[in-house]
Amino acid sequence: MVLGLKDIWKLQGIIIISFCAVFVCTLFLNHNIDVVSIENEITSEQVRLLYEAQMMSGKVVCGLCGGCLLATSVVMLFFYIKQYIDSHRKQIGILKAIGYSSFKIAKGFSAFGLCILFGAGGGMLAAYGVMPYFYKVQNEDHILPEYSAHFHPVLPVCLVIAPALLFAGISVLYGCRKLSVPVLELLREKVEKSFKAGKRRQGKELTFLVQLRKNTVWQRKSLVFFIAFAAFCYSAMMQMSFSMEELASIVFSVMIVVIGIVLSCTTLFIAVTSVANANAKSVSMMRVLGYTMKECTGAVLGGYRWIAYVGFAAGTIYQYVLLKFVTIVVFQDVEDVPDFTFDFPAFWIALISFLVLFELLLWWKSIQLGKRSVKKVMGE
Repeated sequence: MVLGLKDIWKLQGIIIISFCAVFVCTLFLNHNIDVVSIENEITSEQVRLLYEAQMMSGKVVCGLCGGCLLATSVVMLFFYIKQYIDSHRKQIGILKAIGYSSFKIAKGFSAFGLCILFGAGGGMLAAYGVMPYFYKVQNEDHILPEYSAHFHPVLPVCLVIAPALLFAGISVLYGCRKLSVPVLELLREKVEKSFKAGKRRQGKELTFLVQLRKNTVWQRKSLVFFIAFAAFCYSAMMQMSFSMEELASIVFSVMIVVIGIVLSCTTLFIAVTSVANANAKSVSMMRVLGYTMKECTGAVLGGYRWIAYVGFAAGTIYQYVLLKFVTIVVFQDVEDVPDFTFDFPAFWIALISFLVLFELLLWWKSIQLGKRSVKKVMGE
């Protein structure tokens, strides 16, 4: 089965995530490598402590950013491969019936490595584009000896080529695993799991809308992760950018908030769109039975609200613990570093703006569902 650029482009979420991850990692890893060249010029003990703290900060940022975004990209990749196989079950079943092995079919999924190549390559080019300005800002305090940016060939290999090959291999292996099912099962129409019987609460059965809300959420656990992660990113990055005003340059703060907003909006959009599309037929049937559009979208999309709030709370705790760790451990020997305390104004700004963003997205998707005709949806 041959995948085209249209199929690869559907993984735009991974392209954006890999762009952001490589952009940040390229800036800080390149910076750390260049700063090493001035280590022998440092004579003051206080300046050396600042140098070591700056090196540690770069490693922490790259490790957390790269690791977290890598895990998210892998989960998103698995989610899309599963969706692709589910939507092409009959074609894949026919290929297996005429003699194609699971591995031969799954080899086509290696094309998904191109999405990492596109995103990571773009992120590295963007990083080198802003690097002169980034270094200029870093040199403005004149505490460390002046240093300049250089190109290091090891970075494109480690941050672009290696991840693209890794994701191509992961795609093939996961594809083989998902295709290792009997041919007849692939040729049959996929039957969605029926609703579980409603649990009794205080002697009463759960209503249909409550059951639908619960089953919509838990039948697609990967989307639960995406929505929670999106809220986590928005909360952590937004609050961190405000709280780091005295610990980092304005360039770094702006970069953090932009990446957080891009990641959270991309992930939220993909997750909510997937939920809406997957439940379009259910909404259409409910409308035929007399349910209002508000009841339909509340049952399909409303169940994800508390997941978003939990993700936001986790992001708040994470950014506080991380910055507290940086000030206590990384900058413990550096003079004039202010004590970090919880920033309540930043918390309220992040919370209110996230609520507005999330509710606007749910409202927009409910409007789109309402405009889709029952006849068209049921014929898909």
